[in-house]
Amino acid sequence: MHVMVIGAAGMVGRKLLDKLAAEAGILGGDIEKLTLVDVIEPLAPAGFAGNCISKAADLADPGVAEQLITARPDVIFHLAAIVSGEAEADFEKGYRVNLDGTRAIFEAIRLESRKAPYRPRVIFASSIAVFGTPFPDKIGDEFFTTPLTSYGTQKAICELLLSDYSRRGFFDGIGIRLPTICIRPGKPNKAASGFFSNILREPLSGQEAVLPVDESVRHWFASPRAAVGFFIHAATLDLEKVGPRRNLSMPGLSALVGEEIEALKRVAGEKAVRLIRREPDPTIQKIVAGWATDFDATRAAKLGFKAETAFDEIIRAHIEDELGGKIPA
Repeated sequence: MHVMVIGAAGMVGRKLLDKLAAEAGILGGDIEKLTLVDVIEPLAPAGFAGNCISKAADLADPGVAEQLITARPDVIFHLAAIVSGEAEADFEKGYRVNLDGTRAIFEAIRLESRKAPYRPRVIFASSIAVFGTPFPDKIGDEFFTTPLTSYGTQKAICELLLSDYSRRGFFDGIGIRLPTICIRPGKPNKAASGFFSNILREPLSGQEAVLPVDESVRHWFASPRAAVGFFIHAATLDLEKVGPRRNLSMPGLSALVGEEIEALKRVAGEKAVRLIRREPDPTIQKIVAGWATDFDATRAAKLGFKAETAFDEIIRAHIEDELGGKIPA
């Protein structure tokens, strides 16, 4: 089996690669070849015994997608994107990376399939940003997509493309609408949602964090561990059970910022909570106000997708996966 991961240098991409390398047969067969693609050259996962090719490439550049697809990977994880805050700040870059790059890879697959039969599994990382206000109490599987950010618009367009290219038989695609992934390891990025992780990650390491919104803000979360599980499950799922509606809102956990902080207090104590500094940011507040807060992900759950049900679980997953199982003294 040949697996390609686009966006392999990102946080979820790296964790996905570690999982693929660690568990033989996790996609239903031996992975003989990995092709890793990102704008910076990704690192090969430790312990992978097969052939691994890493490439620094921009999908939106002419000819890049076509060159990648000539190798005919069997499974393609498309995780590459610029994040919400950056897509809002740089309109042209957002559309170039998030839309043009995705369309390029879809088109490259279509053109390759005209040469000889070829129908890979494509797993696309979408987002709950495809939804916009006004919201019901819980967003169900029938709620329409009316994004209120450029990032959400780009993802919504790509969802439609994925459904149409799948309908036409060019590839077998599924779109995964990720909750906000929390707690993200590493350093803060430009995502408007980054503070949801920052206010937990930094205090758990004894560092100060800034909270730019009120504690009454509610949002929809899943851990990096759950996100990797979503993609693995999507790669092996019988898509006949999914039907023509190929984009799914993933299960997650709806919680207030205040509930995040209470969970931090239960797991790490008052000392960690005192490291959170309130510093309102009107730009972040405006973006977050247009995001969905709770979902009824019945369809995905029935198809076997799973996520955490308590914020304490999310924090403990971070401690186990990133901090060696204990909070630094």
